[in-house]
Amino acid sequence: MTTQKIHAVTGAFGYTGKYIAKQLLADGRRVITLTNNPQRANPFGTQVKAIPFNFADPAALAASLAGVDTLYNTYWVRFDHGRASFTQAVANTRTLVQAAVQAGVRRFVHISITNPDPQSSLGYFRGKGQLEQAIQSSGISYAILRPAVIFGQEDILINNIAWLLRRFPLFAIPGDGKYRLQPIYVEDLAALAVQAGAAHENQIIQAIGPETFTFNDLVGMLAAVVGSRARLVHLPPSLAYWLSKLVGVVVGDVILTREEVLGLMDNLLVAEAPPAGHTRLSESAAQNSATLGTRYAHEIKRHYKLKGIPAA
Repeated sequence: MTTQKIHAVTGAFGYTGKYIAKQLLADGRRVITLTNNPQRANPFGTQVKAIPFNFADPAALAASLAGVDTLYNTYWVRFDHGRASFTQAVANTRTLVQAAVQAGVRRFVHISITNPDPQSSLGYFRGKGQLEQAIQSSGISYAILRPAVIFGQEDILINNIAWLLRRFPLFAIPGDGKYRLQPIYVEDLAALAVQAGAAHENQIIQAIGPETFTFNDLVGMLAAVVGSRARLVHLPPSLAYWLSKLVGVVVGDVILTREEVLGLMDNLLVAEAPPAGHTRLSESAAQNSATLGTRYAHEIKRHYKLKGIPAA
């Protein structure tokens, strides 16, 4: 009698991790999740067991990975908040990689970002670059997926652009708006991750969607989809950023970070590679026009329900 292999997903109660877990369960896999918030509502019931990360106890973390064949890692933070920071996320993920090696995990599938750079001045891209180096030097079999922007039913960026377009007479675009991005559908990304998990060779996959938008075109498309009459205005990046901070104060959230503005304008959310996903954002937005942007997607409430601790 053989024991069914275990697949571990970090953050299966969150966004990307949830879709990876769904795909694995649909394929008949046994799934566990590692999370900072095991008390969060479990959308999978008894199908997925929740285990605390235990970053502070590497031996316990390794023990929790005993018997795991493939680990799918979505753990990260979007911005520094309380005790959660890029620096801490890098340190925690290094601990996770070493725990996977110690536990004998066969395959490590890691969600990164387009154009990571360990020397970047931007903490998000620098941290992702440092982690790619750590994974590649660990000796574990790996697949690294590099998405730009992930869209889907629960996404924050695309939804909140639509929300702003629905509610304000003006929409501020930093700079000339000609910088590009290549959104990928969350289910396409999950399918790529699971496919990569079954492979053996080391891989780096540019996980981009089939459409390339300038930011001008993206906002214009979303405005048309939701029937917005907002005037699109181009502002100096610093002014657009501070306006987003003002709206953030009103909603009690972080609308946009300075690093996100700089990353967009530096064309870091685009890759020169064939598309890896097939679902088109323009079609998805049109199909969901009645609900897209009708409610604000709150980053802090979703990911920081425990004070100073990022939900994974």
